[in-house]
Amino acid sequence: MGKYKYTQDGGILTEEQRQFYEDNGYIVIRNNVSHAILDEVCQRFIDICDGKVDPGFMTVMKDPSLKKTNVKGEFLINKIQNFLYDEVLFKYARDEAVTNVIASIVGPNVTAAHSMLINKPPNSDPGASLHPLHQDLHYFPFRPAERIAASWTAMERVDENNGCLYVVPGSHKGELYQHTYPDGFKNVLYHGIQNMDHLPKVHVVMEKGDTVFFHPVLLHGSGPNRTQGFRKAISCHYADSNCHFIDLKGTSQEQVSAEVEKVAAKRGFKASFEDYWKIKSRLVRGAPGNFQVFGSHL
Repeated sequence: MGKYKYTQDGGILTEEQRQFYEDNGYIVIRNNVSHAILDEVCQRFIDICDGKVDPGFMTVMKDPSLKKTNVKGEFLINKIQNFLYDEVLFKYARDEAVTNVIASIVGPNVTAAHSMLINKPPNSDPGASLHPLHQDLHYFPFRPAERIAASWTAMERVDENNGCLYVVPGSHKGELYQHTYPDGFKNVLYHGIQNMDHLPKVHVVMEKGDTVFFHPVLLHGSGPNRTQGFRKAISCHYADSNCHFIDLKGTSQEQVSAEVEKVAAKRGFKASFEDYWKIKSRLVRGAPGNFQVFGSHL
């Protein structure tokens, strides 16, 4: 076995950066994404929130603690998912500043599998604004985990006041834990791991354009927004296009697969969990593989 397990030879990461990712399961690249791209995707988000742009295939989610208030637009919407077929938001997912780092982790054939623009509006209940400690692999029916990675880019300064990410360094070397809904507000599919909040955490303070890249088994979460401003970030999960799909029956992921299929069916997409992932994925570089079944016609 070679020196590195979680990164690839021939990429743009330095030896020091590769070793940090190998040891900790994440790496922050400062000034990674241009402000011009972030300003463009931010305006697109606001236009979707204001009803000026049809979201189409995208899922638009509202903060559950603000639904019965009079707030609207970006003061109410806390997430847009599955934006890979929106040509404005897709500019982020295909940005070479991002995908060059991703290719250094997963290899040269890269599929964008899941995409999110996450907004924490002001005056949300803290229980609705936070995301409990979790692992992204919980949601993914494909493997191996070492060939999956996330990018998460700050669209404005993020810190402990407005709900930055926190990570448990080195936890990517552990197991995939059971996830359940936390007590309090039930954000749809915001599952978490119980009784592990005692673990030592690092708060990832970032400026606009900084990107943190991380492994799907890394334990992480984010706190609530306690300010009168917003906390916006844009994120995409990527996989080696040759990752294989697995049967989740009898595993800790069986429940989430059923829940996603149910949510998708309500929106008119009657597909299996595996096919749902294939439908919403999009090739960003290299050769197509096991994700590219339905084409890019959505």
